[in-house]
Amino acid sequence: MKNYTYILGLSIIATSFFSCENDNGKADGYGNFEATEIIISAENNGKLMQFDVNEGNVLQKDQFIGYIDTIPFALKREQLQVSKAVISSKSKGVLSQIAVLNSKLKTANTNKTRVENLIKDNAGTQKQLDDVTGEMDVIKNQIRSVEIQNAPVVNELKAIDVQLKQIDDQIEKSKITNPVNGTVLTKYAEANEITAFGKPLYKIADLSTMQLRVYVSEMQLANIKIGQEVTVKIDDIDTMKSYRGTISWIASEAEFTPKIIQTKEERVALVYAAKIDVENDGSLKIGMPAELWLNNSENNNN
Repeated sequence: MKNYTYILGLSIIATSFFSCENDNGKADGYGNFEATEIIISAENNGKLMQFDVNEGNVLQKDQFIGYIDTIPFALKREQLQVSKAVISSKSKGVLSQIAVLNSKLKTANTNKTRVENLIKDNAGTQKQLDDVTGEMDVIKNQIRSVEIQNAPVVNELKAIDVQLKQIDDQIEKSKITNPVNGTVLTKYAEANEITAFGKPLYKIADLSTMQLRVYVSEMQLANIKIGQEVTVKIDDIDTMKSYRGTISWIASEAEFTPKIIQTKEERVALVYAAKIDVENDGSLKIGMPAELWLNNSENNNN
């Protein structure tokens, strides 16, 4: 019994010694939170007739938030429609002629099928088939001739149709539709201002999941992998607040430690960047500092 107690005591001492030796009380990585920020810009020139955006607004994907003046495009579209109507009236005679010839061609094709069936039943002659085929060739040549005569008008109508599609596209782009779910970070324009193509309107980012960018040493690299769950800690009033995170990205190449690391020894060290996805409960902000704790390190610390 005494020997058992003695061995148990030695085991506890040894375990405590190695635990203290493995735990240095420091986090495995330090970094700052970031999010993918998207700048939404105007896709047309004109006056902002409506722009319902304020900083801090949470917007949904495909949410309509305003539009740019579309009156010039509407007037241009009306003008093109009038031009199309005038040109179409000029070509009605030719188009009706083509319609008549197409009808004749359809009838001739039906007759050809009928003659082919008669020949199969030995009730028709090759001459009948040749006559129908020749008639079809004549009609096709007539249609081709009419189309050549009418080609300039047809091409002009096609050109107007293309212009109408372009106008419709410009009108659609005058609508300001939010492309992603997120929170408005910065507003760059106001309603009734004149905007231009490419001019920024607002900046948005999805803050529901934040990314903590940290830097780990080559020694630590073997202990982390994509998809691994880790602990992320931020400063709280009295203690550190913990979050569960998942490693989503690890750099494939090493880089020098960023300048934000102050000590000379750490500044010249090579490290690997990594990103940890953390679900945001509303407390996490862009640029906020945080610590990375690998779960085995945290367990040792506890």
